[in-house]
Amino acid sequence: MKVLGIGNAIVDVICKVEESFITKNNLTKGTMKLVDEAEFKKLLSNLKIKETIAGGSVANSIVGLSQLGNPVSFIGKVNNDELGDKYEKSLINEKVKYCYQKKKESISTGTCLILITPDSERTMCTFLGIAGKISDKDIDENAVKNSELIFLEGYLWDEGEPKKAFNKAISISKKTAMSLSDQFCVERHKKNFLDLVNNKSDITFSNEQEILSLIDAKSFDEIISFGKQLGKLLVITRGKKGSIAIQKKEVVECDSQKNLKIVDLTGAGDLFAAGFLHGHVNNLSIKESLQKGTGMASKIIQKIGARLN
Repeated sequence: MKVLGIGNAIVDVICKVEESFITKNNLTKGTMKLVDEAEFKKLLSNLKIKETIAGGSVANSIVGLSQLGNPVSFIGKVNNDELGDKYEKSLINEKVKYCYQKKKESISTGTCLILITPDSERTMCTFLGIAGKISDKDIDENAVKNSELIFLEGYLWDEGEPKKAFNKAISISKKTAMSLSDQFCVERHKKNFLDLVNNKSDITFSNEQEILSLIDAKSFDEIISFGKQLGKLLVITRGKKGSIAIQKKEVVECDSQKNLKIVDLTGAGDLFAAGFLHGHVNNLSIKESLQKGTGMASKIIQKIGARLN
């Protein structure tokens, strides 16, 4: 396998809402909030569902990599329930090898409510369900060892069992890539994320807000300095300002594509990572990998959801 993704196995429920819905429910636009099952159902009860699809940040990236012709696999925890079945089938339909044996659990499969406002921004409310209970026992050692690279999401990282799963996968992998996932995520786990970026991850994906928060930087110049002394590959997306990759002393920039008809930013970061990793595992240059990531992100933001087909 080229890439094995390990992440939250979450079923995405996509709904279009007005700005007032975000304000009324005390949500912060453009971020992800963890909710319990009761709050999830309450929010959903007032909405019309536009689409339901197997999601999760790294799973979206892995599907993107599969669509680009790469042999890929995924580990994520679901229950042996209706949503869990849908999740597994959705990945298999995308030619992703699912390396997790689902069983009957007391907690249901995780779901994420993706709220799209008229400005195309997405706000997420996630009930992690069984996805957040992943443990080191759920990590298929052969799947990790047989992959050129593993890709982990910051969303998955949490104290206790998920942390053990993360560390086990990293300890036996050939190469590790990680996404910082979300600014709130970074703020919640700052010390641990800094350790992961500095000492364990070979490739780190971040947007500008996340990396600013991680290193408590006031300016983008500080990020460049941090990236240069890191000695690894740091890949940062900057929205309209494009993207940048820093590896040792090398700084490579890539412009964003212009005049796009943006309808939904949901999968932008996930598909950018898919494009970049496609370049990386197929020995393209850093510039070409950034361009591939930009191309994938540009396509996905012009449609609803995080699937290209």
